[in-house]
Amino acid sequence: MNPLVLIPARMAATRLPGKPLADIGGQPMIVRAWRQATTSGLPVAVAAGDPEIVAAIEAAGGVAVLTDPDLPSGSDRIRAALDALDPDGRHDAVINLQGDMPFADPGLAVTCAGLLDAEPACDIATLVAPEADASDRANPDVVKAVLALPEGARHGRALYFTRSTLYGDASVWRHVGLYGYRRAALERFCAAPPSPLERREKLEQLRALEMGLQIWAAIIDEAPLSVDSPADLAEARQQAAGSRQQ
Repeated sequence: MNPLVLIPARMAATRLPGKPLADIGGQPMIVRAWRQATTSGLPVAVAAGDPEIVAAIEAAGGVAVLTDPDLPSGSDRIRAALDALDPDGRHDAVINLQGDMPFADPGLAVTCAGLLDAEPACDIATLVAPEADASDRANPDVVKAVLALPEGARHGRALYFTRSTLYGDASVWRHVGLYGYRRAALERFCAAPPSPLERREKLEQLRALEMGLQIWAAIIDEAPLSVDSPADLAEARQQAAGSRQQ
């Protein structure tokens, strides 16, 4: 396949406004996320909702596309950027890499692309990680993935995603919000309205499942830090400081 990595970002984040330009170790967060992604070996661009983000990426030597700030989701933003960057359809897959994961292993994008390549039935690839601790099970901010996972397998088809507590003693997989889309699947997904389950759980991936698209998930060892709050930002700054001292 010929994937393109796109990183959606906008300034009007609900819990941490302006976070794409938040300083982490001397770099705006979106620049740090972009630099991490470029080491994957895949082409990378930023799908920006604001001119300030475009300016920061271009100043760092990257490619950014200014999209409509009123687009409802990151998926719509990467679809708009994809159409602008690749109107001829050379890229048959797009990896949605989150701009608020400044330390995400660049291999995660490669893993998503590889899953699309390995599973012909897979329309959308994503990632899961083991729960961090027992409190994850009842935390509605931790999205859980229910997988059809054969014994010993490292990837499987996703049956459902939920914020609810899961019953039983089996492993609980924590969803990591990175996605790889076949281009046709992204176009279908963005053309459809929000679905009933999506509105109920506030999880847009449920729209894809209700549409009949197949989501497959690969297991990774640990979920990367996602900066969603001031406490997360403080942790990210500590992590950056620790990296400089090593």
